Amino acid sequence: MGQNSRRDLLPVFEEDHTIATSRQLAVACARIADDKKASEIVVLDLRKLNSITDFFVICSTRNERQSQAIAEEVAVAMKRNGFQCRHTEGGRGGPWILEDFGDFVLHVLREEQRKFYDLESLWADAPAVSWARATRRRSNGSPKPGHNGTEA
Repeated sequence: MGQNSRRDLLPVFEEDHTIATSRQLAVACARIADDKKASEIVVLDLRKLNSITDFFVICSTRNERQSQAIAEEVAVAMKRNGFQCRHTEGGRGGPWILEDFGDFVLHVLREEQRKFYDLESLWADAPAVSWARATRRRSNGSPKPGHNGTEA
């Protein structure tokens, strides 16, 4: 996916000054993680449960390089559209990277840590948000089987 097309994942565009909601930003983050081949991507709506953040975006990765790539891509895309990461935890070599954007918090966890910490159970009262999966295509341009465009 080219750099210009990644920008299309975000609902905020400098040209028309569209303002994104916290839900749109969280969904855009999930799509970026999906584009970087994260697995088990979940967006949790925390608005009725706390006053710290509106959404958690939680995803799993297989290795350090993939975790770092997802965290960096989200940070760059958000910054490009005027949203700064307020705080980061974890990072190089860490099994869990957390990026706090205020309206949403991104959790990038290695599969083992995801199972151990089980954030979805800790926040079991938070409803999951549906988000549109980025369509993955074969080299001939046709969609891959099993990618119907939604993720529950």
